Amino acid sequence: MTGSSVSPVGSVASVVVVGGGIAGVSTVAELRKNGYAGELTLLSADPLPYDRPPLSKEYLAGSRDLDSLALQPAEWYAEQQVTLVGGAVAAALQPDAGEVELADGRVLSADRIVLATGGRAVRPPIGSPIHVLRDVADADSLRTRLVAGARLLIVGGGLIGAEVASTARGLGAEVTLVDPLDPPLAAAVGIEVASWLHGLHGSHGVETLSTTVETVLETSAGVAVQLRGEPDSRVFDTVLVAVGLAPETSLAEAAGLETSRGVLVDADQVTSHPTVLAVGDCARPRGHHRAEHWEAAQHDGARAAATILGLERAAVTAPWWWSDRYGLHVEGVGEMRIADAEHEVVVRGVVGEPPFSVFTLRGERVIGAVAVDDPNAVRAARRMIDRGVAVCGSDLGDPGVSLRKMLRGLG
Repeated sequence: MTGSSVSPVGSVASVVVVGGGIAGVSTVAELRKNGYAGELTLLSADPLPYDRPPLSKEYLAGSRDLDSLALQPAEWYAEQQVTLVGGAVAAALQPDAGEVELADGRVLSADRIVLATGGRAVRPPIGSPIHVLRDVADADSLRTRLVAGARLLIVGGGLIGAEVASTARGLGAEVTLVDPLDPPLAAAVGIEVASWLHGLHGSHGVETLSTTVETVLETSAGVAVQLRGEPDSRVFDTVLVAVGLAPETSLAEAAGLETSRGVLVDADQVTSHPTVLAVGDCARPRGHHRAEHWEAAQHDGARAAATILGLERAAVTAPWWWSDRYGLHVEGVGEMRIADAEHEVVVRGVVGEPPFSVFTLRGERVIGAVAVDDPNAVRAARRMIDRGVAVCGSDLGDPGVSLRKMLRGLG
């Protein structure tokens, strides 16, 4: 069975959302916001759903506590008549019967089930002990080890690895970061910006190596790590692996839903069963890659709510993400490409001297942008992408030309 739109809201008296991340909470919030008056249940593995991005930054550094990470205050769920079932683990789905079975034996019935099961950190088979950073428990465990002078190896130089490196250095740890890509994140921000961002590690006392880990082994002296290309192993106190996210699809697979690198969904977030939807990190639109960023999950929840309510879904906008390291704020939108016959890269300002921004154009159309300490540039670029605004590359690269005027066609 292929995905198809669900029936109008009149036939949907109850909805169960499985998963308390941003996608799941956004789904229930959008349902209530848009007038859904039926029974609404949110299953969360945690007592109170919380935001994950701060786990590698402020929470790990100790400057924010768990209460401050709540996606909604505890009283919000009662006010919105959302039954929040904390500490809940879904064990099985029965899509035809409209049932969700919990690990404790309880069975919940629903006219619509929304899977927001998220993902799990990838753990490569390199040995142990290794740490990952996906939830509060991971962050708590890692935080106890990030003391002054602690020797930390980070495997993976993407957003999470880079953020933890920054946080760990702020706590006084000695940090080594390894990634086979040189530089990491080039596909997301372009080679020039990626090289500069990666270089920030060295200027903040982080050793960076372009290699991979072959083995990890606990010894009496610490954690012995064999790096490819080195004759002898190195010893660390802690090894953090940050090499990506695997979608959590086991529940969907066991229920007979179609999966392929995620739970397959159509443009309305409907899975291969018409009464089951999927949102967030666990979902993959047919024919596309999964989007693992915070806002993408939020938008998934809004689309799922619109589908259940029989409303027209909001227009798709260019994907946006953000990251923070060493006191700098990085944002990106759309698709960054290396300059070639079809694409032009335009720099506004000077790369390496924040604030600056870099745009990728195809002809006269912006298709992507990345900025450091210049969120207004990314905000403008997103509007240019979404509206298909024609721009002149020389104007775009001139800080003296107003981006707002360019948006209005007055460049």
